[in-house]
Amino acid sequence: MNGYRRKEYGFPVKRYCQIIEIKDDRQMIDEYINCHSKENSWAEIRDGIKSVGILEMELFISDNKVVMIVEAPVDFDWDRAMQRLATLPRQSEWEEYVSKYQGCFSTATSDQKWNMMKRIFHLYE
Repeated sequence: MNGYRRKEYGFPVKRYCQIIEIKDDRQMIDEYINCHSKENSWAEIRDGIKSVGILEMELFISDNKVVMIVEAPVDFDWDRAMQRLATLPRQSEWEEYVSKYQGCFSTATSDQKWNMMKRIFHLYE
């Protein structure tokens, strides 16, 4: 494995890590991966994510566990951004669409579905 190159911004950023379990069904997992591909993810959703101040959002999957890593400026306000994101065009439609893979209520917002992870280790430098 070669790893994944991080973006460089020229200014300090902070990270958020979240996790969600999707349905443990190979076909559903493949569909979930496909709907997040460059070709099939919705441009309005990507644009909305950027418009609330998120610099980068990455999803990583292992079996039916998906980890999201979000990078944002150090003055980023997560709660305010998630409230705004939930009101943007097509966001509720996207959340309803992916809820069939996530096993949650179709009306749940992204912030209600994903569980924030707590960092328990780093290299302490």
